Amino acid sequence: MVPLRDNNPTTITPFITYGIIIANIVVFLYQLSLTPQQLQGFFQIAALVPCQLSSTCPSSPGNSLIPEWMTLITSQFLHGGFLHLAGNMLFLWIFGNNIEDRLGHVKYLIFYLTCGVLAALTQWFFSQNSTIPSLGASGAIAGVLGAYILRFPKAEVLTLIPLGFFLTTVRLPAFFFLGFWFVQQAFYGIASLQTRTNVGMESGGIAYWAHAGGFVFGAILGPLFGLYKRR
Repeated sequence: MVPLRDNNPTTITPFITYGIIIANIVVFLYQLSLTPQQLQGFFQIAALVPCQLSSTCPSSPGNSLIPEWMTLITSQFLHGGFLHLAGNMLFLWIFGNNIEDRLGHVKYLIFYLTCGVLAALTQWFFSQNSTIPSLGASGAIAGVLGAYILRFPKAEVLTLIPLGFFLTTVRLPAFFFLGFWFVQQAFYGIASLQTRTNVGMESGGIAYWAHAGGFVFGAILGPLFGLYKRR
């Protein structure tokens, strides 16, 4: 199930959304230039490592190059693989422009980063002693989706659905599509508490609790940032 586009025209050019997408791609290209050992070291520095933020890591001296609180922001621009990056940027490209149009450039940037920080803190709350780096724009984008479902609950999203070897498209209400996405992330977060394999942080840090937390905080902060004001 892949969303293709929405049907809400914007009245401004979404410079911030485009800029965030470009920044994520540039950082990912830098990641590709690193050896596996260098990449692991880079994640330890720039990604959010819960036990470092909690100062409970058993053997790690912690991050001496970037203050731990800064990783709440820098981790938002790291990704664990091409599919991780592509999926996040697809959702941001489709839904971010409408929220930026409603909030304005500056408030949208603050809203986006704040949702990402709060999402990361949500994941940290449930895994304070974890040594696995948590990374990705998913939490911030979940905040965008949380705001979108409030502002455009009846919008239709053209969705690509595979049926065996064939593909078909259907239009699904944003409320249904994003509501299903939220329930799925919350379920995975709950499931991760029941297993020692840490399902909630697959592929080196895709945190389902961050997704769920970002979605909720986006829905809360969106109206406070002026989501319903006419521009």
